[in-house]
Amino acid sequence: MTTIKGPGIFLAQFMGDAAPFNSLESICKWAASLGFVGVQLPTWDNRCIDLQKAAESKTYADEIKGIVNAAGMEITELSTHLQGQLVAVHPAYDAQFDGFAPESVRNNPKARTEWAVQQLAYAAKASQNLGLDAHATFSGALLWHTVYPWPQRPAGLVATGFTELAKRWKPILDVFDEHGVDLCYEIHPGEDLHDGVTYEMFLEKVNNHPRACLLYDPSHFVLQCLDYLSYIDHYHERIRMFHVKDAEFNASGKQGVYGGYQNWVERAGRFRSLGDGQVDFGSIFSKLAGYNYKGWAVMEWECALKHPEVGAAEGAPFIKKHIIKVTEKAFDDFAGTGSDEDFNKRILGIN
Repeated sequence: MTTIKGPGIFLAQFMGDAAPFNSLESICKWAASLGFVGVQLPTWDNRCIDLQKAAESKTYADEIKGIVNAAGMEITELSTHLQGQLVAVHPAYDAQFDGFAPESVRNNPKARTEWAVQQLAYAAKASQNLGLDAHATFSGALLWHTVYPWPQRPAGLVATGFTELAKRWKPILDVFDEHGVDLCYEIHPGEDLHDGVTYEMFLEKVNNHPRACLLYDPSHFVLQCLDYLSYIDHYHERIRMFHVKDAEFNASGKQGVYGGYQNWVERAGRFRSLGDGQVDFGSIFSKLAGYNYKGWAVMEWECALKHPEVGAAEGAPFIKKHIIKVTEKAFDDFAGTGSDEDFNKRILGIN
């Protein structure tokens, strides 16, 4: 077994225009002061990293790593959540997702997809240059508008959609394989990969690609009423990343899973700061330790109620408290009586 690394913090929700959140150096010092020892970098934010430059220049990658290390921190992983989303976008969402891309490719879905694919290629090389072995992203979605089908889905629609999704991602997965990096899909509503069944359909279409791995985030499963502990039993061999994020689901006589178009505060299912929701993190950390999860525990803060800086200050000790320093011996070793093959046979009554 391996002791989980952490606590880490995903910087995406904390970057801003005011100090200490406006530069990689200052935000790392801030995070370190709270007790975090790792940072996950959003690659779409140039205040954190220039992704293309990190891919093309090992010297620059070393400089970024040096800035983080100087604050007493490590880079846990890079993230291309926004770029990965753009690998597969249904036309109904073009206008909304265009904002994830540079102006030069907006209103041009083909060019936008090509840009996103190139971003993922940069991410693979940048991760290698930084000495990282896992990377976070989204799958994008071609089928999400049919998730609750009315009218009914035509026969073969889902198979066609996943065939196309795999066609787009297989070459990207191959690039990550060339650079020795696992590509970890965050299983998330709004993505075609949003639960175990959809992940399995995708995995089959990419021929069980060894780099098609998982970012485990239990908060999204709480909101779907999915058994997030059993999920670990099913997919622990593919889980390479872990977002520590809390959530709660409080159904009422007026709304349920779909939330009634309400804002986050008014939704039946909403994200919460660590410890304020319903996720059983004690069981999660125990399962991951038991399954020899070797990665980081990274806080992703999203809360409808609490101030982010308060959530961050509470997050580091929360994660640290839950990380299990795994044992190197059995608790009952003191009572051992020794063993060899002859002794074992005598115990079993074997001549």
